Amino acid sequence: MTTLATALGARWPGQESPIVVEVDPAGGDLMARFRLRDTPGLVSLAAATRRRGGTDPNLVAQHTQLLPGGLRVVLGPVGAEQARAALGVLASGPSSPLRRAADQPGSTVIADCGRVDPDSPVLAIIRSADVMLLVARPHDDELAHVALKLQTAQQWSRRPCFVLVGDGYPTAEVSQTLRIPVMARVPRDIKGAAALCGQSISGRAPSRSALGRAAAKIALNVHVTSQQPIHNGTYASHLRPARPEEVALSVAPQSLAPSSGNGVVAP
Repeated sequence: MTTLATALGARWPGQESPIVVEVDPAGGDLMARFRLRDTPGLVSLAAATRRRGGTDPNLVAQHTQLLPGGLRVVLGPVGAEQARAALGVLASGPSSPLRRAADQPGSTVIADCGRVDPDSPVLAIIRSADVMLLVARPHDDELAHVALKLQTAQQWSRRPCFVLVGDGYPTAEVSQTLRIPVMARVPRDIKGAAALCGQSISGRAPSRSALGRAAAKIALNVHVTSQQPIHNGTYASHLRPARPEEVALSVAPQSLAPSSGNGVVAP
């Protein structure tokens, strides 16, 4: 799911410069993947928040590092214990520093939340997000988890959306079986993933890969969805049963029909 989060950041539309923040309670991947320093990152951000409070909207940006392509990231620690301790600070209080950063004009924060359960320490961050992407591979084991989480996940976000990743059951079959629309399908693209992870030996630009193109469509859909109003201050019923026409439309990656999943990316 971290690869998808970085792909969304790399292909985000417009002139905004997004920040990807690793808030997976199990620990982050980007530090080891790109051989980056352990600070600044999520731990230093939590320490600064504890000292100064989370009111400074520039605080998150001050704890970023740059990936080879220029994407700004806040690195999660490799260890789960450190990650959970940092999240205990960042996800508490009336307003997270991530939310304050995202509220700045022209700013986008993409939180890579990992696998989410009802007692996850990242739920407060997810609930404050404009859009939640629930992500799953179309395999029996992951879809079984999705089916069990549908009712609960409706309460996690005002705009939850469901994204499938990789090979497996056809999109329309998944949508029809779970009776929820699918926003997008991300193809299995080993070379594209390698390019986004800084491991490409061909110099291939991520924007030219199948993964990069799919991420660009999802990023645009998320950007548009985040601008849609929530009527009467209530949660949008994006995890409601799909209508027949939405099941048919769900095959198209650019469909804006909203929905649910397993790993979570919360822009």
